[in-house]
Amino acid sequence: MAATFHAWWIAILLLVSMTVNFMDRLVLGSVAPTLQSALHFSNTQYSYIVFAFTLGMTLGQIPAGALIDRVGFRAAMPGLCVGWSLTNALQALARTVSTFSGLRFVMGMFECGNYPAGVKAVGELFPADQSAFALGIFNSGSILGSVIAPPVVVFITMHYGWRAAFFLPSLIGLIWLLPWFKTCRPGPNRRAEALPPQEKISLRNLLRPRQVWGVILMRAFTGPLTTFYWFWLPLYLVRGRGLTLASMAGMASLAYFLGGLGQAGGGYFSGWLIRRGHSVDAARKFTCTLGGLIATVCTFLVPMAGSARVAGLLAGMGILGANVMSNIQIAVITDVFPPSAQGRVTSLTGVSEGLMNMGVSLSTGFLVDHFSFLPVFMGAAGLPALALWGLFSWVRKCQPMLPGEIVRGAAQDWP
Repeated sequence: MAATFHAWWIAILLLVSMTVNFMDRLVLGSVAPTLQSALHFSNTQYSYIVFAFTLGMTLGQIPAGALIDRVGFRAAMPGLCVGWSLTNALQALARTVSTFSGLRFVMGMFECGNYPAGVKAVGELFPADQSAFALGIFNSGSILGSVIAPPVVVFITMHYGWRAAFFLPSLIGLIWLLPWFKTCRPGPNRRAEALPPQEKISLRNLLRPRQVWGVILMRAFTGPLTTFYWFWLPLYLVRGRGLTLASMAGMASLAYFLGGLGQAGGGYFSGWLIRRGHSVDAARKFTCTLGGLIATVCTFLVPMAGSARVAGLLAGMGILGANVMSNIQIAVITDVFPPSAQGRVTSLTGVSEGLMNMGVSLSTGFLVDHFSFLPVFMGAAGLPALALWGLFSWVRKCQPMLPGEIVRGAAQDWP
């Protein structure tokens, strides 16, 4: 059954919400060089602020996923958006590392819910041959926000100061509430109604099947690569490549734009393979492997590039490959797990990503202060192979699991 026009319009609104989410999230990275100069933050202190955000994202995952599975994505999204918009705006008043860290922690608690809400929405509204593309549209907001944030934030910073750069983008999230309330009114879910009655699945039940641990591993080793680029690429281009703030904004924006093609492009390509007669399992695995190869090779070559321009282009291709993998990871969740569990499964994968991100953020700050960016890029280049291990050795086959299989602990033949 093809998705309705209303479903595609919700996908567009989810795209906008993810764009706003990442614009607010990446204000910090875009003003990081200015903050370091104005408030005398070291790379290690900056890593504490990034760590606090990822800690909030990690601790908020399970409550957010449970809330979304209970009340639905339509009701959960407005409260999440208001929460992260207000806490982002309050950072305009911060002066110390501890204040920034506290606000970033709370902001992460709210922002983490946007992702599982979008995955649940797509899982409910779209069939398998359209779900990956719909997820690509929704998740492209992460890159669209990344493309918009550097030039917009740098422009605001240069003309009005870095405090205004936190406050002004936050207003967009509040404006987004208007079309959401008009469009997303509670109503029947035809795709969910077509499914057989579903048994209740507890969090304990969800931790039994190896497939859950497979998608957890996929996100644990895919997410930190894109997160590294979001928070550290601007600093790398300024401190490691000698670019000015204005030049950095243009190069980072271009890199994020290239990376963004991986979301919708990977989703479309996977769906195209399915429509050409390939199985869902084969389409997901081939696309994910292709993305992993691109991410590994390009990330490995970034610090070896002869110029900042080539380094920026390679970074963009590295992000593109990582985003192809990210798209497939969330598509696998909708392929394998029933709608009643998709929000919590997505949140469990978010916990794994958050734990990895905390380690990556602290180790990056230490390595850059004491050595250079070179060992960081070398380590990041190895992450896609581990994500593919999660897909091939743990998920194994992208096919639906019935709620009863999860409740009874089926498919526990772990590697």
